[in-house]
Formats: sequence, structure tokens, C-alpha cells
Amino acid sequence: MSSAAVNGLAGAGGGIIAQIITYPLQAVNTRQQTERSAKKRKAGSGATDTSTLFQMLQLIQNEGWGGLYSGLKPSLFGTAASQGIYYYFYQILKNKVEDIAVARGKKGLGDGTVGMLSWLGIAAVAGSINVLLTSPIWVLVTRMQTHTQAERKILESKKDLLLKEISRANSLEVTILKDRLVRLESEKPHPYGTFQAIREVYRESGIRGFWKGLVPTLIMVCNPSIQFMIYETLAKRLQSKRSGKQLPKRNLTAMEVFLLGAIAKLGATVVTYPLLVVKSRLQAKQEIGRNVMSRYTGTIDAIIKMVRYEGFHGFYKGMGTKIVQSVFAASVLFMVKEELVRLAVLLVAWSRTILLLTTSKKR
Repeated sequence: MSSAAVNGLAGAGGGIIAQIITYPLQAVNTRQQTERSAKKRKAGSGATDTSTLFQMLQLIQNEGWGGLYSGLKPSLFGTAASQGIYYYFYQILKNKVEDIAVARGKKGLGDGTVGMLSWLGIAAVAGSINVLLTSPIWVLVTRMQTHTQAERKILESKKDLLLKEISRANSLEVTILKDRLVRLESEKPHPYGTFQAIREVYRESGIRGFWKGLVPTLIMVCNPSIQFMIYETLAKRLQSKRSGKQLPKRNLTAMEVFLLGAIAKLGATVVTYPLLVVKSRLQAKQEIGRNVMSRYTGTIDAIIKMVRYEGFHGFYKGMGTKIVQSVFAASVLFMVKEELVRLAVLLVAWSRTILLLTTSKKR
């Protein structure tokens, strides 16, 4: 099996494990990103606890434990596909660029190693291919994660309209309207699975709807690009420092890979987080915004309205949650992926040894 295929499968396996472990944080974070709030707020006026722990407990209370894992199935499929595609193309491009660098080094053009900008370019191309192929999956995941949030906003809007009607109605109409209000308050969100999400997205925007938020997502390709650039640079320096001129260079331990992955993801997340918020808002059901001012027609419209009505802090909603989730997930992913690659190498070496022994016995 080629190194690209091994890395692709290992990346998919590591991504699935990391996603399962950190998914509740991701579900809460998506809701934090898509929640609209006023630009200015008086101190102590109706302020609510927006901490991650409080929101997780509130989610469990309102929707049960299943609410923390809403959209998990397509998310796991998307993670496996995304990581597999990304690592596969990343490894193919990496092998080619390293071969070119070695060839140039032999000709006296450079030191035979891949530079930082080359790592950035490799990660960007692999990321762009991944985004174009897997974007529909993540649109569905975002819809499923924010469905009950959108349903709640719709119910709140209906209640507000009924209360206004009650305030203007006569005594006979008030009784009828109050009955409608009671029925409305007893309503619960409808069951919402993958197929319901597919139908809803297609009904709203057709095929184009499955690529909503594509522009900020493509720009966000720089996130894994920055992440891998930092990781490869730090890993290379650490290996060189530990091994010196000794060849072959010593492999990094699982804990070292974990820590380097965490540092790399932290740097990438801080830089690109505002784009993630814009992407989530475009992909979520627009009823989360209770009025036209907080509903968006595209990337530029979303950015302008967020700056105008929420201020720049709106671009960093839930960033603390995202940093914890993404850094931990990336660390687990890197560690598991490297261990799976090593396991694959050992299995290949073991199978070759068995094959050689079998062949020699036959002779």
C-alpha cells in the first residue's frame, strides 16, 4: 500500500476517534457561533450565563444527552472522508515536493529540504480539494446541530405575535388566542435526521444550498495550512535538535506529537476563527435570526451585518470553546494518526518477513 493511502486511512481513523471524543463541545460551539446578540448591552440587564458548561447542561436538560450528539452520524462520515481525502492528497503532494527538493539539493540548489512556503502551498491545495468534495456533509451537520435552536426561535416569534394579538383583542378573542398560546407552548421540536436536513436544504436553495458558506470555507483552507506548516516546522526542528547529524532521524514520541499538534492547532484557530463563525451562520437555518437584520444572503452580507449590528466581538463568539475542542481534537488526531501509520509500517515489515521465511522454506 502506498504511503499516501496509509496516511489517508490513518488520518480518517484518527479523525473519527478525535471527533467522537470532542463532539459535544463542537455541538455547543456551533450554537454559540450562530446565536445573534445586540451590539450594546447594559451591564446586568438580562445577562445570561454563556459559559460552555452552563450551555451543555442546559442542552442536556432541554433535549437530553442526544442533544449533545445531534448530527454525529454525518459528522463521523464527514470527518472520515475529510481526513482521508486531506491526508491522501497531502501525502502525494508532500512526496513529490520532497523529491523535487532532494533533486535540487543534489544540483547544489538549496539544502535538499522543503521550505515553509512549500508546506503552506501543499496544505492549501490538499485543503481546497477536501472542501470542494466534502462541503455538503458539513452543511447538513451544521443544520442538525442548530435545528432545535432554529425551532425555538420560530416558536418564540409565533408567541410574540400571539401576545401582541391578545393585547389588542376583545374578551371573546382573548380566550381563543390564549388556547392557541397554550397549544403553542406545548409544542416540541419535530424529529430531525439526515434525510430531513437534505430535503430542507434542497427545498430552500436547491443543489447550491449544499455548498453554502463555500467562500469562507475555502478561505479557511489556510487553517490546516497554517496548522501543518507550524507542525511540520516544529517537528523538523525538534528531530534535528535531538538527532543532530545522526541518520536516520529519531521518530517523535506520541506525547511530543500530541503537544506539537496542540500548539499548531492553537495558532491556526486564533487566526481563522472569524471565518468559521461566518461559515456556520451561512450554513445554519436562517430562522435563527429573528429579524431581517440578522439573516444573511451571502458572505459579504453576513460580514457587514455582523459588524453593524453585533460589533467585532460577534466574530469571536464561542472561541474559547472552539480552542479547547479543536486543539484537543487535533492533538488526538495527530497522535492516533502517527501511531496507526507506525502500526501499518510494522505490519508491512512483519508480513514481508513471513513472506521471506515462507519462500526460503519452499526452496
